[in-house]
Order: sequence, then structure tokens, then C-alpha cells
Amino acid sequence: MQLLSKLLNLLAQPLNAVLALLLLSLLVARWRPAWARRASLAAMGLLLLLGLQPVPDALLGQLETQYAEMAPDADLRAYAGVIVLGGALESGRVSQYHTQPLLNGSAERLTMAVSLWRRNPGLHLVFTGGEGELFGSGPSEAERALQFFDSMGIPRQALTLESRSHNTYENAVFTRELPGVDASKSWLLMTSAWHMPRSMATFQKAGWDVTPYPVDFRTGGSTPWTSYSLSAGADRWEMLLHEWLGIAAYRLSGRL
Repeated sequence: MQLLSKLLNLLAQPLNAVLALLLLSLLVARWRPAWARRASLAAMGLLLLLGLQPVPDALLGQLETQYAEMAPDADLRAYAGVIVLGGALESGRVSQYHTQPLLNGSAERLTMAVSLWRRNPGLHLVFTGGEGELFGSGPSEAERALQFFDSMGIPRQALTLESRSHNTYENAVFTRELPGVDASKSWLLMTSAWHMPRSMATFQKAGWDVTPYPVDFRTGGSTPWTSYSLSAGADRWEMLLHEWLGIAAYRLSGRL
């Protein structure tokens, strides 16, 4: 299943489609020049479209707004703790060469967990994340998260770590098996807002009583039609395609 997941990740990267079209145009240029021209034009057109930020922002916003942002002063005494999904740290392959925690663009999954615990020290933090890379090396993401939590002064007794999972489904299943973690109690589920719909459905299907605590928002309001960035647009499309393909795959496999 992990191999299939990584293949879907490749499909979710729109620049791979541009590269495939360009390679196709080179391969058939000698025998089918008309096809080569069409493939080249399609690659150029796709590149132009990828940079139009309003389109992916609007679609990404549909995922992010399915669950409301929780108020900072919300009463959380009814919850046993917070389940924090991995994905906020650089890979173990890179991290093994450094002594400090290396956070990525989804850092709010960790920083907001720390902020929430400091305001509500009675909450227990459960971090779930093994290694997302197919041929990952170095410490697991749970080990790297522990390094971050230690640096933030979170006491070890307030933490539980799950280090075997490779995807959202395994996050839900393997975390249930942790000693001292009762899935029948009410838990907050913390992950990126655009990833929350699939995460909530997966955890609920696995028997969890979870309430969404979305973080790491990438959109807000409407994006002006004059906004154009190939790098930002491609990044948004990759997030979207990753989630859409993930939702489709989970539905087909009965995980939602």
C-alpha cells in the first residue's frame, strides 16, 4: 500500500505532467512532428495555467472550510488530548545530519500543538508519524517530533508517540493500539486544514471520537485574478491532487 501511495504522490505533482509532455514531444518529433508540436503546446499551456493562483486557491478553500477554525479560548476540558498528525518535519534522511528540529511548510501542526498544550496543560499530546518516504532513512518522524517537543519544554509525561505509520489510515489504526490511549474518549484531531476532511473521515471510520482542530491554512477570502506564480500555483495544485487522489483511493479501499 505504501508503494501505491507514493505512486499517487507522483501523479499529484503537475510539473511531472509537463515533463512527460515535453519528453513525448522529443520522442515522437522525428516520426510524428505534428504530435510533437501538440505535446509541446500542451506543456506550455499547462505551465501557464498552473500559475493562475485563484483557481487552485478556490478549490483548496473548499477543503479548508469544511471544518471551522476553533476559537483560541475554547473550553477543552472535555477532551482527553490532541492527536497530532505527522507531516510537519523534514525527512529523516535530511534530519539525521543536523542537531536541531527541521520544520517544513506545515510546521503549524507542531507549533499549534505546543501553543494549545501551554494554554491547556491538562491535555495529552499524541503524535503519530513514522516515515513517509518509501525508502526513508534516519530517525522516524516521531523521534524528530520528540526532539522538537523537548526543545519547547513539553514534559515527556504529557507525550505519547506512534512511530510505525506511513499514511493517514495507519495513523488512525496504529494510534488506537498505543497503551494508555482510549479511542472511545473525546480527542482533538490536529492536522492541516486541507487534509482535515480525509483525516476526520478516516479516524471516524476507525472508531475514534474526534473533533477537528484544523491548522496550517493556505487560503483565506478570494485570491485576486491578477495573482500569478508558477511555483505557488504548482504547489497548490499538488496539495489538491494529493488530497483528491487520496480521498478516491481511501473510498475505493473502504477506509472512509
